[in-house]
Amino acid sequence: MQTEPKMWKRYLMWFAHEHIDFRHAEMQSIISLLNIPVRYVEKPCVQKPYCIVEMPSEDCVRKIASRSVLLKNCIELWARAKTVSQLHVNLKNSLKNSTGSWVAGEKDNNGISNTCLCPKELIESSCPLKKSFKIEVETFCKHYSMKEKVSKIETFSYLPFEGPVKLKNPDVTLLYLEFYGVDPNDVPEEPYDVFFGKWIADGQRDLIQVHSLKKRQFIGNTSMDAQLAIIMANQAQVKLGDMVLDPFVGSGSLLVAAAHFGAYVWGSDIDYMMLHARTRPTRVGQKIRTKEESIRGNMRQYGTESRYLDVVVSDFSLHNWRSDLKFDAIITDPPYGVREPTEKIGIERENYTLSEEHMANHVPSKVEYGLHHIYSDLLNFAATHLEMGRRLVCWYPLVREEYQESQLPSHPCLKLVANSEQVLSKLAARRLLTYEKILDDVPNMPLDPNAGVHNFREKYFTMGETTRRERKEKRAEEVAAYLARKLETTRYDLT
Repeated sequence: MQTEPKMWKRYLMWFAHEHIDFRHAEMQSIISLLNIPVRYVEKPCVQKPYCIVEMPSEDCVRKIASRSVLLKNCIELWARAKTVSQLHVNLKNSLKNSTGSWVAGEKDNNGISNTCLCPKELIESSCPLKKSFKIEVETFCKHYSMKEKVSKIETFSYLPFEGPVKLKNPDVTLLYLEFYGVDPNDVPEEPYDVFFGKWIADGQRDLIQVHSLKKRQFIGNTSMDAQLAIIMANQAQVKLGDMVLDPFVGSGSLLVAAAHFGAYVWGSDIDYMMLHARTRPTRVGQKIRTKEESIRGNMRQYGTESRYLDVVVSDFSLHNWRSDLKFDAIITDPPYGVREPTEKIGIERENYTLSEEHMANHVPSKVEYGLHHIYSDLLNFAATHLEMGRRLVCWYPLVREEYQESQLPSHPCLKLVANSEQVLSKLAARRLLTYEKILDDVPNMPLDPNAGVHNFREKYFTMGETTRRERKEKRAEEVAAYLARKLETTRYDLT
């Protein structure tokens, strides 16, 4: 006799209000990596700090939360409404709901249910007599005093909890959430959405402080922010035992994130001084670098030195990796020519030769390595050296007003599966591009014309000069207007 499939439960995934454009990409990467079955009731979006999903078990939720750094917490959703009073009505009706399944209410103009009733047994299973519990209140875009929070908690006195209240490490934690929109300058009197349910798991927000650059031994001018590095590792679907490469490794921030998830890490860079920690110190007030400062030192600091394979001084345009070597992921942040130079080995003089006597101590000269060449080389390299189905994750700088998705770097072996924007200024941004290898045995493509549509470095500094000039002119106008008013006032006083 065939048994019916177990009822899927409904969960609210509550996000931190950071890197909004990255939420869905990180979630989808983790879900795909862990092969978790998910049904979206409401997908992540810019206008809301949450999404609602259905999954077969709490274990699936905990697996996602064990990886995500953008996820704040997850709750098993018991009630949802557009007003506080309606939430209590829904929750009380849920306690009477004997259908054994979810019941949806009327839908708003966007096709989203204004109310929902969960099965009665879902609540009762969390209410044994001896279990301790507590209720927490969380709001988005509005602050409540402790007295106001306690007042809201007391309105849930009708719940069938008879165990003791325990504020620290209770058996069951319940969350009451209110959403007041995303504009702190236009907060409504009443919330747009309210939720109530049982806490299941927190995301990995603690990793942001654990891996903070402020606490790291070795950093450089362009060390990747800890949170973004972990997001990149998630989107690259890095897992235990993978071999990961960063071909523009710098101070190794991306290696730290990949090793945290159990990968063995390689790195390369053309900057000998950076790889040997002999560059000028980045921290204010530091005169010289200490002996402990190195990429290996960073790995040792986080207890992942055993995952560190090595870094090599290498020109990426003339890389020295074997053609049959395969990586499980490539995560990198190529230089843009703004804070770090874009260079490769070369000489601008024609017919240049080097004598035997100078060969031993020769230090190769460098020439500009244009962004369009960097990204064409990077995609060709990934097409050759990535395992099938694995990912390349890299940043791509651009001028915001000129952005067109059709102009992003492309390769027939690689499929663009995620594209998220980080705004750097009013005029400039960079996009985190995630490519997945879908084909093999394709020859290197010629220089990608899309990758060189704009000279980012030239336009970046041109934009900066224009902005500074405009600010200077505006300031001069303000000063002139102020002096004119002052002169007019003085004349009036004299008369």
